[in-house]
Amino acid sequence: MQAVTVRFVTEADFDAWKPLWDGYNAFYGRSGDAALPDEFTRIAWSRFLDPDEPMHALVAERGGQLLGLVHYLFHRSTTNPANSCYLQDLFTVKEARGLGVGRALIEAVYARARDAGAARVYWQTHETNATAMQLYDNVAEKSGFIVYRKPL
Repeated sequence: MQAVTVRFVTEADFDAWKPLWDGYNAFYGRSGDAALPDEFTRIAWSRFLDPDEPMHALVAERGGQLLGLVHYLFHRSTTNPANSCYLQDLFTVKEARGLGVGRALIEAVYARARDAGAARVYWQTHETNATAMQLYDNVAEKSGFIVYRKPL
């Protein structure tokens, strides 16, 4: 079996990345009538390709096929002079789950965050995402914080 390679997206990846993005959004109920506007996807994609943006996208690839994606961004913090890294989106195709692809994507974010001098990497997941939490419990620690939000 070929090894998984994690790399930054390129402009040519859009057609292979988009089904992963759609799968991620469908998992979180953002499909059909609740789908994100295409404009949001186009804006995010352009940000991933802009070297001046703090948003980044990596993909996991094996044999020319994309198996997963991870999106992350850097931001300032009030509690540490170093930036924080927020791992915003993580998704692997069903066939790749349990094969180390998600772990490879997370580890790649850790490496890039270290290289950028970030103080921490953090993320959130839905409380019902038990499969992913089995991985997360092995690669990070729960913060104990609960997320509140209000759409504006």
